[in-house]
Amino acid sequence: MNLLEQLQQSLLELSKSERKVAQVILADPQSAIHQSIASLAEQADVSEPTVNRFCRTMGAKGYPDFKLLLAQSLVKGTPYVNRHVEQNDTLADYTAKIFESTMAALNVTRNHVDNEGLQQAIDALNQAQKIAFFGLGASASVAHDAHNKFLRFETPVQFSDDVLMQRMAAINAKAGDVLIFISHTGRTKALCEVAALAKASDATVIGLTAADSPLARESNIVLSTQVPEDTDVYMPMASRIAQLVIIDVLVTGFTLDKGPAFRDKLRRIKASLRDSRYQKTIKDKE
Repeated sequence: MNLLEQLQQSLLELSKSERKVAQVILADPQSAIHQSIASLAEQADVSEPTVNRFCRTMGAKGYPDFKLLLAQSLVKGTPYVNRHVEQNDTLADYTAKIFESTMAALNVTRNHVDNEGLQQAIDALNQAQKIAFFGLGASASVAHDAHNKFLRFETPVQFSDDVLMQRMAAINAKAGDVLIFISHTGRTKALCEVAALAKASDATVIGLTAADSPLARESNIVLSTQVPEDTDVYMPMASRIAQLVIIDVLVTGFTLDKGPAFRDKLRRIKASLRDSRYQKTIKDKE
């Protein structure tokens, strides 16, 4: 675990003032390595001794040592691929690293999951007149997966990865509609603008995104995976898997709240799809 991952995982264990320092650093770690201790303290609205105490809490000898560790975290890995993977890794090496980093990311998400926020989202989805999933780029695949799962239910559901279609849907949304916006960084301008339109239309906006991001500020309910993956530099990997798991949690909660009678409808849907597959052979069953 590098320093950025350690920071993210330790966030809830820090004191209130130390957490403010951590949040400033996590919001822009690249800038933090060039800041003076006075500048960082001012930005976090804490004292310089608090910054020093925070650095020692994170295992550094002081602020200069902390910045060195932070810089090492940022340069680790192969840019535009994965920060855990080195250029000379073998197939066995990078396969193991990708599995391990993904499992670590899921563990971070599990440890920081906001059950209250999840319940609010599930309640909103169960009361929705219409549901829509919006994402762009890598997040669009997560939104598409969510759309596929929610098509099994009787509530009308929509998916779009086209900004113009998203804008029209957001403007036409109304109270009782639930629009879920998916973005790991929460800094995609077009998606944030669409979320603002949906919020202005009195729809319930759920952001599956980074806490304290621009998209989070446009959302009524925020679901954050807390995965420290810098997708400005590296290919989206673990963050996308964590988002898919959160979608699975929403689908499960939605289904359980509908009760046993509703699950009989799901059984009939499964039965209607049976003829679309080849039957299992004896060898398959074994």
